Amino acid sequence: MVQDLLDDAPTPMTAAPAIATPSEVAGPDASLIGQMLIARQLVGTADLERALELQAGMGGRIGSLLVRIGALSEEQLLAVLSEQLGFALAGRDVALPELDAWVVPGEEPVPVDWMQDRGVLLWQDPEGGVICASRDPLDPALREAIDYLFPQLPVRHVLAPAQLMENTLDKLANGLLAATQGGDDVRHLRELAEEAPVVELVNSLLAQAVEQRASDIHLEPGEHEFVVRFRIDGVLYTRLQLPRERFNAVASRLKLISGMDIAERRLPQDGRLSVRASGQAMDIRASALPGVHGESIVLRLLPKERKDLGLERLGMEPDHLALLSAWSREAHGIILVTGPTGSGKSTTLYATLAAADDGMKKIITVEDPVEFQLPRITQIQTHADIGLTFAGALRSILRQDPDVIMVGEIRDRETAEIAIQSALTGHLVLSTVHTNDAIGAFTRLIDMGVEPFLVATPVKGLQAQRLVRRLCPHCARPAAHVLPAIAEEAARWAGKVLGDAPARWHEAVGCERCQHSGYRGRVGIYELIPVDEDMQQAVVAGAGHAELKAMARARGARFLREDGLLKAWQGLTSVDEVLRVTAV
Repeated sequence: MVQDLLDDAPTPMTAAPAIATPSEVAGPDASLIGQMLIARQLVGTADLERALELQAGMGGRIGSLLVRIGALSEEQLLAVLSEQLGFALAGRDVALPELDAWVVPGEEPVPVDWMQDRGVLLWQDPEGGVICASRDPLDPALREAIDYLFPQLPVRHVLAPAQLMENTLDKLANGLLAATQGGDDVRHLRELAEEAPVVELVNSLLAQAVEQRASDIHLEPGEHEFVVRFRIDGVLYTRLQLPRERFNAVASRLKLISGMDIAERRLPQDGRLSVRASGQAMDIRASALPGVHGESIVLRLLPKERKDLGLERLGMEPDHLALLSAWSREAHGIILVTGPTGSGKSTTLYATLAAADDGMKKIITVEDPVEFQLPRITQIQTHADIGLTFAGALRSILRQDPDVIMVGEIRDRETAEIAIQSALTGHLVLSTVHTNDAIGAFTRLIDMGVEPFLVATPVKGLQAQRLVRRLCPHCARPAAHVLPAIAEEAARWAGKVLGDAPARWHEAVGCERCQHSGYRGRVGIYELIPVDEDMQQAVVAGAGHAELKAMARARGARFLREDGLLKAWQGLTSVDEVLRVTAV
C-alpha cells in the first residue's frame, strides 16, 4: 500500500526546501549563483552583500535569501536556475494536469497532506513514470523519499515556483486548511501572518506587481475563494485565485506590515509600508474596507525614485508644453489640474514644481499622502486625526515665507479660500480638483461656497488630463481602417500642432511582452485653458459651463478627445483607446 510506503519513506530534513544554487549542488566548478545574477543584472552587489550577511547569521541559500529580502523575484531566480541546471520549469515548460489527474500509474494517489508537508507535487508523466515538481529538485532527502516510493518507475524532477505549488495543493486539499481560520484571536492571526509560506506569498505578489508595472494590487475575498488583481496601465487583470481559507492569513500579514490593527475587521483602515521588491524601493499605501465576505484590501504602489518628473517627459504636444512651462514661471496666481483618481495629476504637479524650482524660490507642499520625495522642497504630510488638515497646514505655510505652494487637493471651502488668498497675496499656488474637464474647476469651487469673484480673479490656468495606454511597440500593426470623421477631426489639429507629420494610425494586437493586451505603458492626453480677463469677467457674471467652454474653444483650446486623437495620429495609441478614455 502507498500509505505504508509513505509511513516508511525517508523524511526530508525541512518541510519547505529552499531554492538550491549551482554552487551547492553542481560541484566546486559551478559558478556562484550570486555571480550569475549580477552578470544578468538581476541584483546589485549591495543586495548580494546583504544576503551574504544574512546567510552568515541565519544560514540558508543565497538565492532564497535574495528572494526573501525583496531583491529578486522567485520567477527570476528559477529562470536562471532552470537554464543553469537544465531542469524544466513547471507551468512554463511542463503543463500541470487537471485536478482529477493527480494519479501515479500503478499506485494509489499520494495523500495531499504528504505532498504539502514536503512541498512537492506528484503526477503522472505523459511520457511514462512520475513527474515530481519542487523548489529544490536536487535535494538529496527529497530524491531518496521519492525513489523509495517509486522504485520501479522513472521519475522526472522539475522546478516549480512556491506560489504555483501552494495554489495547486490548496485546490487539491479541497478545504483541508479550513482550520486555519482563526476568528478574532489576535495571537492566532499574528502566528498566521508570520508563517513562512504566507510571508513568501506576500513577497511574491509584491515582486510580481513591480515586475508587471502594476500601480495597484486588489485582494478581493469571495464566498469560496479570493482573487488577486493587478491594475496595469489603468486596467484590472486577474492574476491569482486562491481558496478563501487562505485569505485571513494573507490579510493579517498585509495589515501587520502596514501598521493596521489585525484584529479590527469591522471598520475601514489605512496603512503604509516601505519595501524593496524586485530590486526597487517602493512606498505602499494600504487600504482595508469591510465587505460581505471579508475585507477588500487595496495596495497602491509608489516607487520612491522617479526619474520621469520633467515637463518634457509628460508626453505633451509642443504647444501645451510651452504653455505649462510659462505657467510654472508665474510669480503669483493659481494653476488647477483636474481629472479623476489615477489620471496622473500628482505627476504633473511634481513635474511643474521641478520646473518652478530654479534654486531661488522657497517651495512648500501639503499632501495626503506625500507620494514622491523631491529635493530642496519642504513637503508636509497631513494628519487629520491630530488636526493637521489642508487648511491648518496652509495657515502655517504662509508663515514660512514661501514663493510656491502646492496643495495636494482642494476638498472644501476653507482650503479653497486660503489657497485663493495665498494666490492674491503674491504666491504661486498649484493644486488639484476632481472634475471631468478643465472648465469644470470653476463650477466645482463655486459649488464649495467660494464667491465667483474670488474664484475668477487669481486663476491663471486650468488643465484637465487623462492617461491612455501606449500601443505595444513589439506587436502594434497599422490600422486596417479609421472612420473618415475621426481622421478629419485629427487632421484639423495635426496640421496646426504637428505640421507636415504624416498619419501613422496603428491598432493593438497583443504579444507576450505586453501580456497579450496590445498595450504597454501609458501617455497623457491634456486640455490646457489659459484664463484671460474676458473669461474672468464671464465667471463673475455667472456664465455657465457651456458658455465658458465655447469661449475656450474660440481662443483655440484643444480638448481631451482631440489631444488623444493627435496621439493616435502619431501611432502612440489606438483610436479605440482614445474613445474609451474620453467617452462621456
